[in-house]
Amino acid sequence: MRQVAVIGSGPAGYYSAEALQKLYGDEVRIDMIDRMPVPYGLIRFGVAPDHQSIKAVSKRYEKVALSDNVRFVGNVCVGRDVSVAELLALYDAVILATGAPDDRPLDIPGGDLPGVVGSAAFVGWYNGHPEFAELDPPLDVAAAAVIGNGNVALDVARILAKTPAEFGGSDIVGHAFSALGGSAIREITILGRRGPHQIAMTPKELGELGHLEDATPVVDPEDFPPALDDALLEPGQRKSVTHLREFAGLPGGKAKTIRFDFFAKPIRVEGEGRVERVIVERTRLDDKGAAIGTGETYEVPCGLVVTCIGYKTPPIEGIPYEADRGRFANDAGVIGGGLYCVGWARRGPSGTIGTNRPDGYEVAERIAADIGPGARKEGRSGLDRLLEARGVDVVTFRDWQRIEAAEAARARDGSPREKFVAIAEMLGARGR
Repeated sequence: MRQVAVIGSGPAGYYSAEALQKLYGDEVRIDMIDRMPVPYGLIRFGVAPDHQSIKAVSKRYEKVALSDNVRFVGNVCVGRDVSVAELLALYDAVILATGAPDDRPLDIPGGDLPGVVGSAAFVGWYNGHPEFAELDPPLDVAAAAVIGNGNVALDVARILAKTPAEFGGSDIVGHAFSALGGSAIREITILGRRGPHQIAMTPKELGELGHLEDATPVVDPEDFPPALDDALLEPGQRKSVTHLREFAGLPGGKAKTIRFDFFAKPIRVEGEGRVERVIVERTRLDDKGAAIGTGETYEVPCGLVVTCIGYKTPPIEGIPYEADRGRFANDAGVIGGGLYCVGWARRGPSGTIGTNRPDGYEVAERIAADIGPGARKEGRSGLDRLLEARGVDVVTFRDWQRIEAAEAARARDGSPREKFVAIAEMLGARGR
């Protein structure tokens, strides 16, 4: 019986478990170890609450989780409750599927002023992540700036722009729903260093902005290259640019504006004790498509800045780490000595949820080649003994199902759940 530990229970972790099941059938035991008492990682804490169809992929992971040879080991923090070295001694293979939950810092003057919030924190706040439940972002201001030109920037802008009624059917947590309902923000500026042809926004997510109840997306027609150049783009990118061109022709008249400010590089944040403006340098593209400054500067008034400039995997002591890429050092998912990585911990923060599936299957094949037909490690019985000796309060998948039922029972009308946002509340909801 082969014994595998997966650190992290998000998409990359569950796709890896699924792949190992298909390879080994009943001849493998997989422990999914997560520092949170609840599974699914990015699905629960990262995917926007108004994108319930995307969150539904968790049903696929649930099928894996309820298998006899897969176990959820929640509320266990690797590095605090158990070390990677201890896991390597207990398991034939250890897979790091920790994701990239940390914000890349806004490394410009004023980037640490009150009112500058990273997207991991802001998204975690409205998604009920226990570490960010007390964030209290400044929403008593007239304008916000969102730095970045990817889907996370779109999520943040859309959430800031929606009316309370538009959150119907979502699982946005109560504290964020109430705070956003009283928001004074009417102008949201999305800042991107390059132009419309260089955005990393997908068509579906971009198109949603054109159907908001009380907000209009605005694009300056002068920012576009000639329309014939759109033919050079990949089909998905071309469709996204088509949405932007449509936005450039929309009439105004709604209470809120989402303004796309292209060729705009933030160079500093200013304010007396809190954010009041972002100073931006106008850019142009060089022959290689890189944004270079023109020397022309202007200011974007705002009282909230949300940075959507990328994420990084937190390093783990003793594990080779590529700081410049925000990921573990690896060769096609192999770190060495029985240690592997998948998903954003392997690639850096890129791709969609589905991109993690081939990652998991490739690493499963590598594990099969490396550990061979036999297995010599103690696995889960050894982990249980160690955690019990240390007094760790482990959460099982059955416990999670009780937490999930309790969240559904306390949901406001039209919402699928009202998440617990404190770990103590999650643990208390197990009903033991």
